[in-house]
Amino acid sequence: MSKPHPVQVIAISGGKGGVGKSNVAVNLGIALSQKGRRVVLLDADLGLGNIDVLLGITANRNIQDVIAGECDLRDVLVDGPGGIKIVPASSGTQRMTQLSSLEHAGLINAFSELGDQIDVLIVDTAAGISDSVVSFLRASQELLLVVCDEPTSITDAYALIKLMNRDYGTNRFRILANQVRNEQEGRHLFEKLTRVTERFLDVALQYVGIVPYDEAVKKAVQRQRAVLDAYPRAKASLAIKSLAEKVDSWPLPQSPRGHLEFFVERLVEV
Repeated sequence: MSKPHPVQVIAISGGKGGVGKSNVAVNLGIALSQKGRRVVLLDADLGLGNIDVLLGITANRNIQDVIAGECDLRDVLVDGPGGIKIVPASSGTQRMTQLSSLEHAGLINAFSELGDQIDVLIVDTAAGISDSVVSFLRASQELLLVVCDEPTSITDAYALIKLMNRDYGTNRFRILANQVRNEQEGRHLFEKLTRVTERFLDVALQYVGIVPYDEAVKKAVQRQRAVLDAYPRAKASLAIKSLAEKVDSWPLPQSPRGHLEFFVERLVEV
């Protein structure tokens, strides 16, 4: 029997809220879908989900119904733009921000039922460094941190890297500079972060590029559309397509890492 194909799992985080994580997650998903990948986007801000609002999508069920045992994960999938599928989160539900480690494990394992219909899972995490965020980051194979040119963004990204490195041994992070004026500003931002991490931590940061500041993104948000969908030739859209080219060449996981992770059963030799 042939071994099932591994699924690429990318967590998009950044520590600070307001850096454009969800926009990057949605548009990267669309760009990968345009390359022929079957993409599922998980809104992992479980108590304050916003992907459905960002895209003007009405979801009848969400992740809360899965955790409550009222339906399967495939029952909550909704169609998003560009052929992506979305797992919506609940909004304004405090209970969802306080899931036990067992409930988190159950949710991560539930994705196994989608394994044959998916090539890429993008996990849009909540802001901050809560247990929930850490749980999703540890269960993902690639960590893409979105930073912007604000002192608080650098500070919060560093706090997240430090926590994941010192407490969980994660030593590879990919960095995307968002809402910057040009490539030079993006590089400068990356160097700022690198200077701090090199002094205090044993980590490898990899610069993956920029998404420039672009009024088209703001206009798309106001229209509840993805910028790649509404303005495919905008600067930000072209930058996301370039990012998707890189992401598509990242190596796929070959073996389990010894802790809870998405689709781990697809990495174990049967």
